[in-house]
Amino acid sequence: MAAGRLPPGALTLKQFLRRQQVLQLYRKILRAIREVPAEQDRRYLKDWAREEFRRNKNATEEDAIRMMITQGNMQLQELQRTLKLAKS
Repeated sequence: MAAGRLPPGALTLKQFLRRQQVLQLYRKILRAIREVPAEQDRRYLKDWAREEFRRNKNATEEDAIRMMITQGNMQLQELQRTLKLAKS
């Protein structure tokens, strides 16, 4: 393999960084869900998060991925706000 050539199927740097953002968001969501007091609600939210990420795992359009990350971050913030209110 010549220097500077990527093997077929390898991610570009941009794709790799975007993938890291998605994985980081997924982990943050799962950590926030652990704070939900009711077991049934935790299970529902965990299943929902897994299904959303699974459903969109084959997305390739950059704009769509950025939009989904933004929406995911907004939903995470809403969950964190709700949990904070529930604790006070």
